[in-house]
Amino acid sequence: MYHSVGTSVFAVLEAVLTFEPQHILEAASALKVCLSVCNRHRKKVTITETIGKTFKRPNYESYTALEAHAELCAAEALLMRAMITFIEDETLTSLIKGGMKIRACFGSYKECSMLLNQVKWPSAETRLHFESGVRVGLGGFNLMVSLLPGRVIRLLEFIGFSGNKELGMRELLAGYHLKGLRQVLCVMGLLGYHLIVCYVLSHREGDLAFCDEILEQQLEIYPNGVWFLFFKGRLEFMRGNLEEATQWYKKSWRSQNVWPQFHHVCFWELLWINCLRQQWREGLLYASNLLDHSRWSRTIYTYQKAAILMQIPEEDLTPDERRSIEFLMRDAPLHKQRIAGKSIPLEKFVVKKCERFFAQGKYLLLAAVELMYIWNMFKILGRHFHLADGIMKLIDKVTADDRMPRTKFDADNRALANLLKGACLKQMKSPLQALKHFEAVVAMHKDIKEDTYLIPYAIVEIGLIYADQGKRESAIMALEDAKKNFTGYSLESRLHFRIHLALTDLRSNQSQKDS
Repeated sequence: MYHSVGTSVFAVLEAVLTFEPQHILEAASALKVCLSVCNRHRKKVTITETIGKTFKRPNYESYTALEAHAELCAAEALLMRAMITFIEDETLTSLIKGGMKIRACFGSYKECSMLLNQVKWPSAETRLHFESGVRVGLGGFNLMVSLLPGRVIRLLEFIGFSGNKELGMRELLAGYHLKGLRQVLCVMGLLGYHLIVCYVLSHREGDLAFCDEILEQQLEIYPNGVWFLFFKGRLEFMRGNLEEATQWYKKSWRSQNVWPQFHHVCFWELLWINCLRQQWREGLLYASNLLDHSRWSRTIYTYQKAAILMQIPEEDLTPDERRSIEFLMRDAPLHKQRIAGKSIPLEKFVVKKCERFFAQGKYLLLAAVELMYIWNMFKILGRHFHLADGIMKLIDKVTADDRMPRTKFDADNRALANLLKGACLKQMKSPLQALKHFEAVVAMHKDIKEDTYLIPYAIVEIGLIYADQGKRESAIMALEDAKKNFTGYSLESRLHFRIHLALTDLRSNQSQKDS
């Protein structure tokens, strides 16, 4: 049974990384076998007992240890099957089917939590491995659901989901300390939350000291573990140690060649490290590699390469590179994807930017720096003053009156320049100057023609500065303003994640003080 689950994990991982139809079919086949094996060992329930479950709790004490483990393995297989459903068929029907499977899986994990304390376990070890699986399942579900914006959570609660961040973290921490079979999954969940989720989706910092402690232990056990080497690189990146991060990322992608898709994860990080340093040529190498070899969003990769090329001074570009920018801008929109009938938000943003490039006479303002802001990379600038100062000088140089061409999108370009300057000054610990630039963006709201996303983003930045200054009520007012009074702009969902997490923090801090 566990052999079957392990085989399925590797098959699903390959399918998710490659998006190759053959690998997706192989993963679906492996999961079908896995569920068949699990079902042979699950407790047999009669129709009468199934109906009775609706009215009274099952007798969990009657389960054997093998039947309990079969329930847990089946829950894991169901979760993987739901993931495959999402990528094998990009229709609304598959999205609903996948959602229902995840709901069934969540129910299975809750059943397993009931089994944990009622099954008569033949040994402590058998219980330990089962408990580690329950912890990672419930912890992961609670943490993921708690991060979603309020309106999504309300919909999920209606169909039976619930999410509690504190409970999720407690479960993952308990699983990490258990040393059970699935401890490594708890470790990956905690590292992913503190090193990626916190920095991409929120304003907050992850617990870097805790991540350092985890990684020291794991790298001692798995010195060539590709993911732990990657997370070590990510840790150094978030600390602002760009040289050390580069070395760890390179060590990660060189540690294995079985799945080159892992290399692309490192190349993505190395691309942004070089952009933060304004080493555009080096960043261009990684952007080109991703475009040529990765099967993820070709639209985004194409635009990223063009954006980095545009940051290289005009006089340093070859004639082929100048022609390449125009070709990439025409090519990027052609690869836009639709999932469940909807476009990917960042791809929609990219398509608009490509259209703007031609509408402005083959010109875009600070395209790569704008992408750095969107991906929340400006947080790293705050680690080293010279990095933030370097980006600030670049913005000043490019936006000088004699450098910016006059177009009908002047207000959009000035607003973007102000947003980026404000973000830099915020990281340079000059909040009052930063506020002036963010307020200047808001003041231009009537003149902005297309980049309407700049206004709510600037308002959220104002709210976060108020929060840092201890002006809680002003911060909540600004965040609620951005949440309720703006809609239909680019990258709206991304901003709602940040607003939701910021408001949750502000309100929980106040309730703690009140209590």
